[in-house]
Amino acid sequence: MKRVLLCGLAFVAFSAQAKTPAADMVFRNAYVYTVDAKNSVAQALAVKDGRVVYVGDEAGAKVFTGRKTQVIDLKGRMVMPGLIDGHMHPQSGGLRMLSCNLNYESLTIAEFQARIQKCVDEDKTSGPNDWLEVINWFEQGAKPAGTVLTRAALDGVKTTRPIKVHSSFGHSNLTNTRGLQLAGITRETPDPKDGVIVRDTAGEPTGLLQDAAQDLVDRLVPPPSVEKNYQATQLALKAMREQGITTFLDAYTDIETMTAYRTVSKEGRLTARAHFAVLIDSPADYDADKAIAEVLKEKAEFEQTPVGARPIMKVDTAKLFLDGVYSAPAFSAVMVEPYFENGRPGHNYGPKPYFSQAQLDDTLIKLAAAGLNPHMHADGDGSVRMGLNAVEAMRKVHPADDIRPAIAHDEIVDPADYKRYAEVGALPVLSFQWERPSIDIMQSMPALGPVRSALMEPAGLLEIYGARIVYGSDWPVDALDEWLALQIAVTRQAIGEDAVKYPDRLGIDPGLTVAQAVRAITLNAAYSLRQDKETGSLEAGKFADLIVLDRNLFQIKPEEIGGTQVLLTMVGGKIVYEAEDLK
Repeated sequence: MKRVLLCGLAFVAFSAQAKTPAADMVFRNAYVYTVDAKNSVAQALAVKDGRVVYVGDEAGAKVFTGRKTQVIDLKGRMVMPGLIDGHMHPQSGGLRMLSCNLNYESLTIAEFQARIQKCVDEDKTSGPNDWLEVINWFEQGAKPAGTVLTRAALDGVKTTRPIKVHSSFGHSNLTNTRGLQLAGITRETPDPKDGVIVRDTAGEPTGLLQDAAQDLVDRLVPPPSVEKNYQATQLALKAMREQGITTFLDAYTDIETMTAYRTVSKEGRLTARAHFAVLIDSPADYDADKAIAEVLKEKAEFEQTPVGARPIMKVDTAKLFLDGVYSAPAFSAVMVEPYFENGRPGHNYGPKPYFSQAQLDDTLIKLAAAGLNPHMHADGDGSVRMGLNAVEAMRKVHPADDIRPAIAHDEIVDPADYKRYAEVGALPVLSFQWERPSIDIMQSMPALGPVRSALMEPAGLLEIYGARIVYGSDWPVDALDEWLALQIAVTRQAIGEDAVKYPDRLGIDPGLTVAQAVRAITLNAAYSLRQDKETGSLEAGKFADLIVLDRNLFQIKPEEIGGTQVLLTMVGGKIVYEAEDLK
């Protein structure tokens, strides 16, 4: 054990009954929130060989305590299952820690330029023709409100280098005139399938590229080196264990990412159970059989065989994009009814869905036959309905198969579809941190109209209708803060400066209780990854994946959940993180 535990926690030894094997470790004097079927609370927990062997009262824990057992007095602190993030992009998060970073801040054009200029001036190793990548651009938060940046903002940066600025939402980027020239993007360049080259009133490209149009520039930027990917993986794992994340789904992976994680795993440094979703794209010549064969090929190459309780890599999911995002200025989510224009329904239903319904149905049926979980990005109610239709078609062909289809984001859902999640067994994977008034949401509301604005981000409504709610942070779309997300799931209230401008809750959705939010980020997320028999709750026989907190989530105001600090993270009975200030 580290010095901090030796100094900060009391170790006691008891004599165990002869017939009960002594545990490796016992946590006592704790508030153990189990997330079992009854949300039971215990006082002690014992761990042996990486698994939980006892959860119960203090007297029962003594039976598992031998001379070599480490008994940790938690002095009433809360213990709960480790967090399971059901939708994130950790490699992107790690890589962004190594890049020119705008930190999700709302910036004026002058501030935007100054921050990028500073990156240019401080970079002493790149040449005049090397791409500069800028990340965590809060596109929708540009000041003053309603400002839409174009290549002119980047052309004001003093450099000959091509620049690519990633919107934090991940569905658009901005490039300068040099970047457009290198990509060969002119007024004559057609929009690619599932993407938009944004143009001004004269038809000239503005430098803003949405969804698949980003590929026109992305393909010119050299990929990260093997060493940089390795560094990014280590940074991502460090950030996750500090947050208390013990399992995650990388919701859009690539071979380079899985190669880096495999290296870390072989070194014995994988500190979370890693699940990966391989992208199934939708080109004009889409072939479902060929796409699924590639997923299975990568599964065969990278999936690891379980060894005891240690974390491994699983490649068990396929990712499909059905649309973009509902927010301004893109409005690239597929809608059942058109976006509003000038206070009335207009004519824009969003883009053509990235898959046809027939393609999607066929793909999900074939994924189920291959034993793979489909994980669909669907932001608008039109694409959500397509996803639900496809799951229904899949269930008719494979009614008994253990397939756990997920629809990620679900920001706009038609009320007629609320009950369908439970009926067809589809899992809404929601990013709770978006369920609050914020500048990007408020400026998009006029385009949604009054009804959709009132019903947006429907976590509580979906739960009422029986959906099994799963949490996914979508990091690095937002900064990684699982505890703030849990707070917002309950309060649906703005934070920081936004709380002054927008004091009311978001919409009419009732939100989740603390217990429901915790279950979404533990047992429900484990279920989504077919891992619920092993993790997600603290019960005898399951892996000892747990965290110790500095506060009890059930004994504080919901507004205080966001300040939670993780004091200890354990994965498979091994402590992978300890807070320096643990006392």
